[in-house]
Amino acid sequence: MPLLTTHDEAVTAATELAAALAPGAAERDRNGADVIPTEALALLDRSGLLAVTIPVEDGGPGLGPFTLAEVTRLIAAADPAIAQVPQAHFLLLDILAVHAGQDLRKRLYAEVLAGRRIGNALAERGGKHAQDLKTRVAGGRLDGVKYYTTGALTSAWIAVSALGEDGRLVLAFVPRDAEGVTVDTDWDVIGQRATISGTATFTDVPVEFSLDYTSAYEVPQQLGARAQLVHAAIEVGIAGGALADARAYLRDKARPSTEAVRAGASRAVDDPHVMYRYGRLATRVRAAEALLKDAARTLDEIGRVPADAATAAEGSLAVAAAKAFGSEVAVEAGSELFALCGTSSAAAKYDLDRHWRNARTHSVHDPVDWKYHHLAAWELGDVQPPNHGQL
Repeated sequence: MPLLTTHDEAVTAATELAAALAPGAAERDRNGADVIPTEALALLDRSGLLAVTIPVEDGGPGLGPFTLAEVTRLIAAADPAIAQVPQAHFLLLDILAVHAGQDLRKRLYAEVLAGRRIGNALAERGGKHAQDLKTRVAGGRLDGVKYYTTGALTSAWIAVSALGEDGRLVLAFVPRDAEGVTVDTDWDVIGQRATISGTATFTDVPVEFSLDYTSAYEVPQQLGARAQLVHAAIEVGIAGGALADARAYLRDKARPSTEAVRAGASRAVDDPHVMYRYGRLATRVRAAEALLKDAARTLDEIGRVPADAATAAEGSLAVAAAKAFGSEVAVEAGSELFALCGTSSAAAKYDLDRHWRNARTHSVHDPVDWKYHHLAAWELGDVQPPNHGQL
């Protein structure tokens, strides 16, 4: 795999990958879980982008959140489902950097540098809350059932959260092709369909590599902020992709409305209301991109391990603003596209509704209302945000 050592090299690789992914995005969306997007994911795996955040001391380029956010945004603008597949992968690389011993780091970083992806199996259904885990590791064997396993189906490794024999949380890393591992394609959702984030079942799977961890969901604030930055980049990418499709449709296909013709417009782009709506939407998308870059720069300056709680809070709040606003703008752009482009743009052959469906599905991973709440608590009362990874 190519080792992308600079920000510019990574952005170039992401731009090339996005160009290759864009023509097939609508078809992959229509196919959903019926067709595994193996060719698209193979392009991702061969791009060298999976390794951009691996520390220099572990043989990687050591590129930071600013590069990762831009790479993710570019890919998400072309196909946010493919961009989401390595979302947990990058969080897991950070966890390894901060918490893993040398043997585990050496083994898994070498795998990633060779283009092998890590999928996740963290979430479960049926519990009282997200951390009510039933999956167990006992006697070096793993048993349990997971859902929302983005990336696991086509990964080389799967990171699985489980409770150990002492009740402590364990993060186990098992090969995807290990005996006893089954990953299903039972993924039926309105958006982000090509992620195929269905059920993974682990039956008496041997565990060679694992680490104790406080919580797979309540990750330390700084690592959580870096993971949430990728969430935000996907949302902002969706918004940009919707805006680009609206622009192309308006310029090449849309007809002016009857009212616009009566007012003297000969093209849809001459309609003053279309111009207003497009200008407003474009401004909001650019604002979302600016917030994303600001949050990414903040996290770059802080690093993986912040100096103190106040510094960690600064990074979390910057990301919270980018994620909350980006999510809103992505949903808005996916809907506003049709108000701009008119009735014909709703034809199924264009599959333009995927932008709204993808934004709506991805944006509800965690409620943005709490992000605005914590931002206000800090601004109005100097209350630091909670130290967990969902902010």
